[in-house]
Parts: sequence; structure tokens; C-alpha cells
Amino acid sequence: MDKNLGEIQALLKKYDQEHLLNGYETLDENKKKELLEQIDKIDFELIHSLYQSTKKEIVPSEDQITPMEYLDKNKLYDDYKYYENIGKKAIREGKLAAVTMAGGQGTRLGHDGPKGTYDIGLDSHKSLFELLSDSLKEEGKKYDRMIPWFIMTSRENNKQTVEFFEKHRYFGYQKDKNLFFFNQGELPMIDTEGKILRGEDGLIKLAADGHGGIYEALVKNHMVEKMKQLGIEWVFIGGVDNCLVKMVDPVLMGIAIDKEVTVACKSVVKANPKEKVGVFCKRNGKPNVIEYTEITDEMAEARDEQGELLYGESHILCNLFNVSAIERMGATPLPYHKAYKKATYIDKDGNRIVPETPNAYKFEAFLFDAFGEVDEMAILRVKREEEFAPVKNADSAGVDCPKTARKLYKQFHHLD
Repeated sequence: MDKNLGEIQALLKKYDQEHLLNGYETLDENKKKELLEQIDKIDFELIHSLYQSTKKEIVPSEDQITPMEYLDKNKLYDDYKYYENIGKKAIREGKLAAVTMAGGQGTRLGHDGPKGTYDIGLDSHKSLFELLSDSLKEEGKKYDRMIPWFIMTSRENNKQTVEFFEKHRYFGYQKDKNLFFFNQGELPMIDTEGKILRGEDGLIKLAADGHGGIYEALVKNHMVEKMKQLGIEWVFIGGVDNCLVKMVDPVLMGIAIDKEVTVACKSVVKANPKEKVGVFCKRNGKPNVIEYTEITDEMAEARDEQGELLYGESHILCNLFNVSAIERMGATPLPYHKAYKKATYIDKDGNRIVPETPNAYKFEAFLFDAFGEVDEMAILRVKREEEFAPVKNADSAGVDCPKTARKLYKQFHHLD
């Protein structure tokens, strides 16, 4: 930390955030040091602008939205082998790595720990992390390669995650050789008056900056540098909660290489026109994902001459990037989107506030907001039952839950 207590006090006064030092004298020396370091790292101008954005009304977009072309993996026919061979060659040459975004906790699943340590209820009782590692290793054997694996954790779960891997002998990987951990970025939460919140531990209440923070996190934590040292040119980025994620896909890689694009993404067709998912599109001529809240009923129902939905390709967080694209995207901050959440915190008078309704803002960047940085990208439609079995909700929700994921996993691997 570069600033002393006096400088920190002056900084907080300038931005009307003096409450952050209330009770400072009651903290132990380590907490005092950590709090001052946290405050020193805050971009107060950014926080102020984000607060101002919460008061602005959402203006209907005037962007021109048009459908986006895609390839159907199951209808490539003769081209399938062509793309597959291109991808296989690149993988065999060690040009592919996998990144798993695993910064979340399993709270919504009733699980006390990182989501990746969750057991979805298979007879093997394997965690999501182990299911993903099994898939990576199995694919790697086909190419006589141990596919390098980069795992993005959070401040909240990094220690538990690393200890979990250590306990399981890193599932056959070697830490800092072909297995790397790095932390996701965070931003302070604020109340409805723009005041930065303090947690019950006396420190700044931070929240993860969303999956859009992946690019900056890879660059800032020197993971891109590590990838270059390993000779990696392509990186698959996916979430930890999809137990059927296919991180090593020579067809997807082959398409990206053949079409000379730096981003290639997988999609699944919407279950129905009104499914609440983001879908691929062109926004003002550039690749993008449009949120379901932006899609009109007319757009949702529109179909092409073959009867396919014009806006039917769901973004499933299965994306392949050239390292150069990650580097470029990580150099430019993405816009932040506000989320109104419930947050327990300590107010300026030292009272513990436990809300029954949302009372605070967190800010997240979306990974797909960076797609506009490229002129073209490739979309590959895959079968939902073969590659998309997310575990997001408790079984009571009935969708994207352990029960549905378990069923899809067993069917795909013929375990029934």
C-alpha cells in the first residue's frame, strides 16, 4: 500500500465515503492493514459513475439487431472430417488449453463450499471438478497430451478450491506445470445512496465482477503470458457447472482456424421461442448476444425458410478464443451491468443490517460484451443432450438442477 492513514482519510472525504473507517480502531493490526489496502485499490471515480448509472432509466435500444449465421455440428456431413482433422492437428501440437470459471459458491444448491466441489449425485460421487478433469484427461489421451487447465477462483473460494485439489492429488494434474489457479476480479457493493458497504468482518464488501472479468483476470494474473510460454494459441473458456461441457472439440477448433476467426462459440437451439436465454445475433453488424429481455415477441417467433428460429441460438458459455483475442479483450474494460441484490452489511453506526428484500447493487461484466471487438466469429450449434447439462438451481426448481444434469450425464455416458 502506498498511502498512509491520513491520505486514506483525505481520499474518503473527497468521495464522501468516510464511513469506511468507522470502527477502524477496533480492528486488529492485520485487519487494519487489509482494510487500508482495500480502500487504496478502489477506483472511486468508477464507483461514482456506476452509482450514477443506477439512477438512469433504461432507454429502449436503437441498435440494429439482425440474425447471425451458424453451422450445425450434426449437419456438417463431408465438412465434419475436414474441420475435425484441422482441429486434431492443432491439439496434437499442444496449441489448446482449457479455462474453467469456478469463482462461485454452491449456496443455491444448499452446498457449503465452492460450486466445483459439489457432488451431483452420481453413483461415483464425483464432484463437478472431477467430472471435468476426467473429460479433459480422456480427451488428452487421444492426442498424447495433458491439456493445460486454468481455473479461475475467487477471493472467497480460492483457498478451499486449491485445498480440494490438493486433497485429491490434483486429479492427476501437476500444479504450476499444467494446472494453474488464478483469481477473479471484484468490485465493492454499494447501497442505494452510493455508499460502499462494509461486511461483518469490518472489511469492504466485495462481489465478483461477473464472467466478463475473465479476460482482464487472465491478463492481470499473467495467465496469458504463461499460455504463450507453453505454446498455446487457443483457449476454451467454460463454466464449472456444466457437467457435459466438451472443452476439447477439434471440430470447433477446425472451424475457427479454417474460417480465420479469433472467436468460435457453441450454441444450443432454444427449447421454445420464449425461453429466457441470451441468443447470438449481430448488433449494428457486429457479433453479439442479445438478452431475452430485449427480444420482442415478433423476433422471438420469427423463423427462416427452413422453419428454424431466426433468433434461436442460445449462448451456453462454451467459447473458444485465440490467445490474441483474450489479450486484446483484457486490455479494454467492459461495461458493467447492475444487479440489485440482498446484502447483509454493517452500517455507518455499526449496526448489522440483514435485509428481507434487495437493498444493494453489485456490478458485473458480461463475457459476450467483448464479442463486438471482432468483426466475425463462428457459431457451432450442438445438441443440448450431448453438451449442456448445467447445475444452477436446487432440485425444487425443476430445471438446470442436479436431477436434470444427472439424468443427462447418465444418458450420455450410458450409465443407466
